[in-house]
Amino acid sequence: MTPLEHLTVHHDRTLQELIEFARIPSVSSDPQRRGDIARAAAWVGTQLRQAGPIVVRDLPTPGHPVVYGEWLGVPGAPTLLVYGHYDVQPPDPIDKWRSEPFAPEVRDGRLYARGVSDNKGPMLIPLKVAQAFFATRGALPLNMKFIFEGEEEIGSRNLEPVIAANAQLLRADFVLSADGAMWRSDEPSITIGSRGVCALEFSVRGASKNLHSGRYGGSVPNALHALAELVASLHSPEGRVAIDGFYDDVVPLPDEERRAIAALPFDETRFLAEVGAPAPVGEPGYNTLERQWVRPTLEVNGMWGGYQGPGSQTVTPNEAHAKVSCRLVPEQRPGKMRALVVRHLETHLPTGVTLSIGGERHEASPYRIPTDHPGLRTAERVLEEVYRKKPLRVRMGSTLPVSALFKRLLGIDTVFFSFSTADEDFHSPNEFFRVHRLHEGLEAWARFWESYR
Repeated sequence: MTPLEHLTVHHDRTLQELIEFARIPSVSSDPQRRGDIARAAAWVGTQLRQAGPIVVRDLPTPGHPVVYGEWLGVPGAPTLLVYGHYDVQPPDPIDKWRSEPFAPEVRDGRLYARGVSDNKGPMLIPLKVAQAFFATRGALPLNMKFIFEGEEEIGSRNLEPVIAANAQLLRADFVLSADGAMWRSDEPSITIGSRGVCALEFSVRGASKNLHSGRYGGSVPNALHALAELVASLHSPEGRVAIDGFYDDVVPLPDEERRAIAALPFDETRFLAEVGAPAPVGEPGYNTLERQWVRPTLEVNGMWGGYQGPGSQTVTPNEAHAKVSCRLVPEQRPGKMRALVVRHLETHLPTGVTLSIGGERHEASPYRIPTDHPGLRTAERVLEEVYRKKPLRVRMGSTLPVSALFKRLLGIDTVFFSFSTADEDFHSPNEFFRVHRLHEGLEAWARFWESYR
């Protein structure tokens, strides 16, 4: 039996194991889920050990465990570092789910559960492929190292010191990432770049407490009014970010790359219908894909303050809060961009309120793989074999912090080889993973390991 035949025979078993994995509510941002995070890490470690003679251990962090495994049984062969993450986003809002977020359910060829697409389904794939090679051949075709973290959804905050402290241990030719979704479900694609990110939270405060809006309204600062004014100042009416210096380090995209993006099979009308938006918005002079992939952005992620319960409570709020994040493109540095946002907030603060900056540090640099990288070429060849169609080269509007970390700390590039797709509602209610993509991913990873030299 070949590894591919073994994977085919065990299709149903693999799906059941993914369901078992997805039942673990490994929400990294929730302190009450620390036990579940530890359980998920243990589950991953057990899977690695059951796959074959892989040496497995945890790399300590001040936060959630990093699970590491290695098998170096082919002297002289390349060494790949497989990356994935076992933590998931919070499931909120719960009332928007059709089924319980941690009670996985298969409907119409889709497995619904929080984290099943981002990243538990894709990261289970290399574990099962390793098992298939050991079961049928007793060995892997390449040397393999595995690193699975539990903090990707909170910015991989403890991964940098782990990589730095274990640089020799983690040495490899390149990273093969199970994270980083494909662009669309109907087009095989390979991602060649991702944007960076910086984020912060800020608050404005006026009076010492909430006040009666009839007795005090119109004579004392309303923190929500001030917050709305401050947030509105972040963009021009045309859609450009209005922060001084925001675009200073942006390198213009070469004309040939703009032409390549314009040539992609993108239907804007269909896109808008899928997301339920009436019209496109954003920076003038760029199309939708350019705005999503190669231009920097600033988004308000949350605003709150005042009375939010049922019925009416007529108060003048004394404090209000907001969360914002910026997506960054090459040459923009997260620390500098965060400082620019803070300076804008300070200089545009309305009269009568004070400003405080908070939130946990969440920063990552942009990343782009060299277009002639051998791992990238192998991924493209394998995808064409699996889908009988040449894959598209695309970019990712979101951020994978590890790609820039691996490049800076280990000097190696990251090949994104995930089999989730961008429409699978990760970070939203009713996240799902297409069952056929699980099986296509198993085939593709096996072919990649077999053919890379």
